Amino acid sequence: MWHNNHVSRFIVITGMSGAGRSVTADRLEDLGWFVIDNLPAVLVPKVSELAHSNLGAYERVALVMGSSDSEGGLQVEMLRKELGNLTVVYLEASTDTLVRRYKTTKRRHPYALEQSVTEAIEYERELLQQTRASADIIIDTSDLNPYELGDRLKDYFAVDLDEDSMQITLTSFGFKHGLPLDIDMMFDCRFMPNPYWDEKLRRLTGTSAEVQEYVLEPELSTEFVQDVVDLLEKLLPAYQTEGKSYLTVGFGCTGGHHRSVTVAETVSRMLKERNWSSRISHRDIER
Repeated sequence: MWHNNHVSRFIVITGMSGAGRSVTADRLEDLGWFVIDNLPAVLVPKVSELAHSNLGAYERVALVMGSSDSEGGLQVEMLRKELGNLTVVYLEASTDTLVRRYKTTKRRHPYALEQSVTEAIEYERELLQQTRASADIIIDTSDLNPYELGDRLKDYFAVDLDEDSMQITLTSFGFKHGLPLDIDMMFDCRFMPNPYWDEKLRRLTGTSAEVQEYVLEPELSTEFVQDVVDLLEKLLPAYQTEGKSYLTVGFGCTGGHHRSVTVAETVSRMLKERNWSSRISHRDIER
């Protein structure tokens, strides 16, 4: 494995066409990363040579790869072995979202020459399964505008993680809006009391003390949250040992306003008491 005395961190940005690779490249540049955009997979083997010669002056380097090469996944794995501190970020979005984006921008999908845009997207998704499976971070951009994607990237990459640390993200969501594509572990909170049926609480969210008290009042609710925290405390060191730098845990309820938000907020506080820091993302709280 090659280690450079100056480059402290590498990122590979890859994923679905139309999922936000160009926006990601721009935002990473804003965060101070040296970005090599539109790197063809066939040139990946040359990156270590570039690192030896031209990249030594940069501490953080991001490589943005297109998805048009079926060998991309293999090339990324080879790059992971060649370089030191490498994080692979995979961008994706729902098929409906990608179709809408292509219709809005009037761009041509790279695989839509002899098939429909929908068929092209599904073909590409199948082609990239290996790349997705090997990614360290998966970001679903379906519900993110460029500014929100920038905020997500800032959370991940504005500050370098310590070598032995792991960034934990707790995400609340509503099942009626679809499952998040970028979570590693999921818990269903729909068995808990639903504040939606209380007119005084309906317009509030799980960030409020009143809603949290309502949701966590039953013994089963408090036991569930305690069990989740105990489970995470047991698993987190194991994930770290395996070299995982990022872990996203999802909590779902019907709409993503009350119960899942309550649990995410509560679990975050309890993990902090056990010296595990986490960031919180409430995907559907404004819907």
